[in-house]
Amino acid sequence: MSAAQLHRGRLLWFEREPEGADDTEAFHYIEDGAIAVAGGRIAWSGDWSDLPAAYRGRDVVDHRPHLIVPGFIDCHIHFPQGQVVASYAGSLLEWLNTYTFVEEQKYGDPEHSERMAGRFLDMLLAHGTTTAVAYGSVHKGSVDALLGAALKRDMRMVAGKVMMDRNAPEPLTDTPQSGYDDAKALIGQWHGKGRVEVAVTPRFALTSTEAQMEMAGALAQEHPDCLMQTHLSENHREIETVAQLFPWSKDYTDIYDHYGLLGPKSLFGHCIHQNEREIARMSESGSVAVFCPTSNLFLGSGLFSLDKMRSVTPNVRHAIATDIGGGTSWSMLRTLDEGYKVLNLQGQRYHPLRSFFQATLGNAGAIGMSDRIGKLATGYEADFIVLDSKASPAMALRAETVSTLSEELFLMQTMGDDRTVAASIVSGVTVHSLS
Repeated sequence: MSAAQLHRGRLLWFEREPEGADDTEAFHYIEDGAIAVAGGRIAWSGDWSDLPAAYRGRDVVDHRPHLIVPGFIDCHIHFPQGQVVASYAGSLLEWLNTYTFVEEQKYGDPEHSERMAGRFLDMLLAHGTTTAVAYGSVHKGSVDALLGAALKRDMRMVAGKVMMDRNAPEPLTDTPQSGYDDAKALIGQWHGKGRVEVAVTPRFALTSTEAQMEMAGALAQEHPDCLMQTHLSENHREIETVAQLFPWSKDYTDIYDHYGLLGPKSLFGHCIHQNEREIARMSESGSVAVFCPTSNLFLGSGLFSLDKMRSVTPNVRHAIATDIGGGTSWSMLRTLDEGYKVLNLQGQRYHPLRSFFQATLGNAGAIGMSDRIGKLATGYEADFIVLDSKASPAMALRAETVSTLSEELFLMQTMGDDRTVAASIVSGVTVHSLS
């Protein structure tokens, strides 16, 4: 690992979601730019020719002709599921019961959790993800291990201990009180320490009794600065089962609403099969729908429709995520590619400038951190990545005919993977490099 004060290359970052390539006020693109880093933050960024005198003559890492963008942000990923990716199953509940719940039991072993925490962070950084919002297992120690590992790397990370007191194997269940106590202890120990935070994490309504849902709501209200993460409307059988467990509810979203779990700090994974009332209520509350395209395709759950949501209300908040291990790739580039396909199947356009915005500043906004990550602007935390659009022979062949920024982004989104990430820089330190 090394810390450099100056990085030179082509720079791209966003101010808001662009309408298209002509919406140049939405983003900054500098053909020959520089980033100066001090104290883990961006001290200056701009055109190389405008480099302040204070930085001239200092050591430079020259990334040209590569593109430097803010680090990717993954809004929904499961720490204990790195070794269940690509497990053969036909649907969500089969996959959970056959593989995932078996694997997650291993995280009751602190040594296993600590070993896997380092590997988890290594995988994120190798794929250009510098911030993630992660689910731990039901074991408090799994979150201790992950946040401890992230703290050592000065990496921005959010994680929560899942709360589950029914419909799971006995070694993976807690109680309403123990789930509350463990989450409360994690918040006291980790939340706001360095760059790590704790999320209130009821896994989903199917695995929590009404008593536990009440406890989760109490936690969220007692700690309004914490994110809340859970799952919602992913699979038809799941939805039917949840309706049977909560017969008084109007719909799936109403269950979370009833317990005070909707709001601007709330992230709901999937949100594929919501009705208009649910979408309107999500928007009204400021809650975030998290699109997980590779997972939805792999488990046959359905097709997320952004246009459907925006037809109900244009202001619905949304994010995009890998959902490892139901998701099939750690790469946000692969995730954007599958997201494009899911939307294209439904006649919806997903311009590459929009998708790169979503994976950076858009996702930063979804988790309430757009004031500190997601840009290459002065004062922001120095988390950025270097992308090589000619990383593979096939990409290099296609790149010979690329002539615009949008074409280059779409090439990397469509054909790229971890090989495309030439370097990842966290808090100004190069923590991954292919050179």
